[in-house]
Amino acid sequence: MIQHRRINREEINRELFAGFIRRQVVTDCWRREEGEWVVRSDPFIDDWTEEDYQKLEECLKRTLDRGGFVYGAFQNGILKGFASVEAGLFGGEQGYLDLSCIHVSEDMRGRGIGRALFVAAGGWARDQGGRKLYISAHSAVESQAFYKAMGCVEAEVYHQGHVEEEPYDCQLECGLWQDCGRGCAAPRTLS
Repeated sequence: MIQHRRINREEINRELFAGFIRRQVVTDCWRREEGEWVVRSDPFIDDWTEEDYQKLEECLKRTLDRGGFVYGAFQNGILKGFASVEAGLFGGEQGYLDLSCIHVSEDMRGRGIGRALFVAAGGWARDQGGRKLYISAHSAVESQAFYKAMGCVEAEVYHQGHVEEEPYDCQLECGLWQDCGRGCAAPRTLS
C-alpha cells in the first residue's frame, strides 16, 4: 500500500533516499532541431551519484525554507517517489510555479505514483495562486509520454535559467484546472 504525504525538513537526509532507485535507462530523446521536435537516439543511463544526492538534499531543504512544497510516496515507510514545487510565481501573466522535482523509484514506475505526485503538486500550486505548473522536464521519450498524459504542453514562455542549466530538457507547462492532472486546453504537444 502506497502512502502519500508531505515531507518535513527534518526528514530530508541521505537515509530518506536509501530505498530509492533513480536509475533510468534511456534510449531515445526528444530534441528540438530547426524549430521542430524530433526523436533522436541518445542512449545513456541516468542515475545519481552521492554528490547528486547531497545536492538534492540541499535543494529540497531550500525549497521548504523558502515556503515551497515537498511531497512523497512511501511503501512500508520507504520513499518510492517525490515531487517538489518552488514557492513564488514567475512568468508574468502565465502565473507559473516551478515543479522542480518529480521522480519515481525504478522499481515502482508504472503504478500511478507519478500521477498522484503530479496531482498533489498541482493542487498545492493552485492553492498558492498559480495558474500553471512549469516543468523543465527530462527529454527521454518515456518521461515525455508521462508529461503528455498529464496534459503538459510546450511552455509558452521559457525560464531562461532552466534552459541554461539543462539545455536538453523540454520546457513544459500544465494548466492548473479544478482537477489537476487532466491537462491544459492548449493543443501544442511535442508529437
